[in-house]
Amino acid sequence: FARRDRWFLEEGSRNGTIRCALCLGVGSARSLELHHLDYRGVTQTPHGWTAHEQHEDLTALHPRCHEYVHQLIDRDRVFSGFVSRRSASLQAIARLRAKIAHYIEASLEQQ
Repeated sequence: FARRDRWFLEEGSRNGTIRCALCLGVGSARSLELHHLDYRGVTQTPHGWTAHEQHEDLTALHPRCHEYVHQLIDRDRVFSGFVSRRSASLQAIARLRAKIAHYIEASLEQQ
């Protein structure tokens, strides 16, 4: 968990506010999870997993948003096997953001 703690400290220093990459809601190390855009910095040793990812290889997501991203990546054949994990993650987040924006717009029109 040391890498996770460092990521949140660095992100807070860089941007002040830490937001979910999907819903853009404000969060913290307690309320957000980290999603791997790339696993290159993660290795398994005889003693367990070690994490030396670059800051840019991780992004913060609320648990439910994180679940949605994984569901879309796993369900969509293009995302699950034909593009890089980084590309799949970023495209899934963009697609889900557009869907959220559509729902918000529709609900505002009904008011």
